[in-house]
This record gives sequence, C-alpha cells and structure tokens, in this order.
Amino acid sequence: MEKIISKIYELIKNTENLIDLEERIQWFMYDVFSTLLGEVFTKIDQAIVKKKQAEGWTVKRRDSKTIQFTFGAVNFQHTLMGDREGHPHYVFDEWIGFRKYQRFSPLVEVKVAELASECTYRETARVLQEWTAVHISHQTVGSIVERVGKAQAQADKEMVEELEEAASLSKGKEVDILFAEADGVFVHGTEKKSMEVHHAIVYEGWDMNGKRVSLRQPKVIMTTVSSDAFWKEVQAFAAHHYSLENAQIVTNSDGGKGYTAEKFQEAFSQSRYPVLNQLDPYHISRAFIRAFGGGKSEYKDAVKKAIKEHNLENFKLWMDTYESTLEDPKKLEKVKDFRSYIQHNWDRIFDWREKVGNPLNDARGLGAMESNQRHISFRMKKRGMHWSPEGGEAMVKVKQGILNQTLRAVYLKHQHRSKRKQRMCQVFLDIALSMLFSALTFCTLTFSYRAFAWLPEFFRHVLRT
Repeated sequence: MEKIISKIYELIKNTENLIDLEERIQWFMYDVFSTLLGEVFTKIDQAIVKKKQAEGWTVKRRDSKTIQFTFGAVNFQHTLMGDREGHPHYVFDEWIGFRKYQRFSPLVEVKVAELASECTYRETARVLQEWTAVHISHQTVGSIVERVGKAQAQADKEMVEELEEAASLSKGKEVDILFAEADGVFVHGTEKKSMEVHHAIVYEGWDMNGKRVSLRQPKVIMTTVSSDAFWKEVQAFAAHHYSLENAQIVTNSDGGKGYTAEKFQEAFSQSRYPVLNQLDPYHISRAFIRAFGGGKSEYKDAVKKAIKEHNLENFKLWMDTYESTLEDPKKLEKVKDFRSYIQHNWDRIFDWREKVGNPLNDARGLGAMESNQRHISFRMKKRGMHWSPEGGEAMVKVKQGILNQTLRAVYLKHQHRSKRKQRMCQVFLDIALSMLFSALTFCTLTFSYRAFAWLPEFFRHVLRT
C-alpha cells in the first residue's frame, strides 16, 4: 500500500495539471489491477491442476496467455493437461469460460459491438482507446461485431428449429391484443447491389409518461437473409413468447412484396382469430403527397374524404375527374400509380379500432415502423456506407440484440461455467487464495499483506457473480 501511495505522490509532484494527473493515475491503477488479476488467475489454474492430478490427469506443459480486459491486458499462466483418455485441455480456460484463441474478454467484445452499433468501426476504436485500456484496430472491431452478431443469429436460428421440431412449446404470456408491424429498408451492399433489411416490431400496446407515448414491451426481429427466413423468425419469436390462441393480432404494413396480409396471417396462425392487417397510414399519406403535391385543391380534399369515409365510388369518381385535368405525362403516371396502390389495398384501409370489439383504453393508431427504422438507417445508410453480406447481417443482429436486451445473454451462452463447475468455484478459490496469500506473491509489487487483507473475500464475490 505504501508503494501505491508513494507512486501517487510522485505522480502529483511531477504532473502539472489535474487532467494529466487523473489520466496517469488511471493508467497506473489499470496496471496494478491487471497484474493482480493475472496472479489470481495463475493461482486458480494451479489449484485446478492439483485437483485434476488427484483424478488421474497429467500435466503436459504450462503456457502464457493474455486476455484484454477493459482495464488492461491480463497475463497469466495456464496449464495444458491430458485427461485419463489422453485428450488435451487447458483446464483453467474451460473452467472460467475462455474460448480457444480468445484475445478479448466477453465484456470487451460485447462493449465493442454495442459501441459499433452506433458509430463507425474507426470511431469505435478511437473511443475505446480514449476511455479504456483497450487498443484495437478498426478491422478487429469489424471481426468482433461479426462474431457477436453471429451469436444472436444462431440463437434466432435455434429458436426457429425448436418451433419446427417441438410437439408443443411452454405456455407463453397471454394478451388480449398483440400488435405487429413490418417493413424493409435497403442499404448499399459491397457486391454492387442493395441489401434489404427485413424488420418487424411486436408490441403489446402503449404506455403514457406524461405527454410522452412509448410502445409497451416492444421487441424487434431483424435480418438480411431471405424473406421466408425472416417470417419464420417472426413466427418463432411470437410462439416462444406468447400464447396466441385467444389473442387478436393487429398488424400494419405498406402492402409491398414480402409484407402482405398473407405473410402476417401465416406468422401468427396460432391465433384462432383472423389476423387484421391494415395499410400503413404513413405510406398512404406519402403516396397521396407524391400524387397530388403540396397546396390545396378541391380534388385533394375530395379524394382524401372518400378514402376517410371508405367510399370507393366517390374515390373513383374524383380520381377520374382529376386525371382528366392532367396534361403532364409524368404527373399523370404518378396519379395512376397512387390510384392503383389505393384500389389494390382498398380492403386494408381502415382504423383497427373500428374492427376490434373491445379496443384498449389507451388505443392509438398504428404506424411505429418509420421511427423504428431509424435504428437501421442512421447506422447503415449514412456516409455512403456499403455492407458485405456477413457484416450487414451481423450489424442488424447486434442491433436486434441490443434493442431486445438479449445480446449479452446469447453471447455468453457458450462462455460461462456450468452449474457443476460453479459448485467447484469455492473449492478452487479457497485453494488459490491460500496459495496466493501464504506465499505473499504480491512482493513483486511490494504491497503489504495487511493493506490487501480484504482481497480474498473480494475475489470470492467477483468470481461467484
């Protein structure tokens, strides 16, 4: 402890301003804790080796390994052992959950992916260097994003496979009404063609916080793979999380290819009610403005009124009248496209609240997709970005995992101690800490034992959690 205090005194004496002082103290403590944790890992490895030797395992060799944590690079010794059948194992790595050839801690990898979901890979690398002890290239950022995104994609694939193979699923949450919207957004691909991000959002209604309205329990499904695979993921998600038999499903889309009423009906086929699918009001409004332009006119007002009152005859009459006044071929084409779009989707132009017997007290009109699409467009369409098939899919899956708060869990699925290994945690820690403190191996840092008497219980707590 005296050496730490002396070092801080030295830093204060030799540093001219508080900014530099804080930075130097930060890096000093990073070094201290990295060294300390490396010692603990090494001692735990030795404790595990002793137990395995008692079980008939043999030591092959001891190697050095470095894992980059947020607070610094932790170097430790780990032992390669042969089990009773002769198969090789790095026993500490398997116990704690490190992958083969792993260079970064799971927290670093997840943090990298989370940060990269909001800014470029170069900016991610720069921010990490500024705020943590992690020094990383933008290429490595991309590799980590792909690895983390693949974990979420694999979890979604397994969910689909479970639905296809299982005779029945565990009972999900029961709701009277479930809402779902879907649309696609195109981003630039590296293979000289656009890549469509299929995007759905499922929610249970709305919550009010003062004047602010938010979706209740929103969950998203995103993917760049085929439309069929996307809808399988939507179906699997709904079936895993909800009991849909008695739920009225209310959906909203623009009616474009891949987002038809039939797609929603198939995805939510567990419901005994027909799935309601309304034409997205935002797309109606956008198509209307594209056809009629700005300003006021009796034609616009009449057509809008006919749509609102759902009067097809009046709609046709006023469209015929308006078309007869047009001489510009391009404008006439836009008007005809609008007319075709509306008539083709005429039966889907309604307010869902008029179709449901007992709508929610706080029921609102649908149209959440456009605002939620910004999660994709802001990150993937700006600054002339182009995406490879692997990189694009990884990014949208990272986005999905963050929004649904599943990313960390699915990424750690294969990187944690089993229940059996966790039960052995106390045994290994007791042995390791006994070895660590009996030998006073902190002499390399010339720390006093008394100053660090709290460490055994501290590390027990850390490694238990």
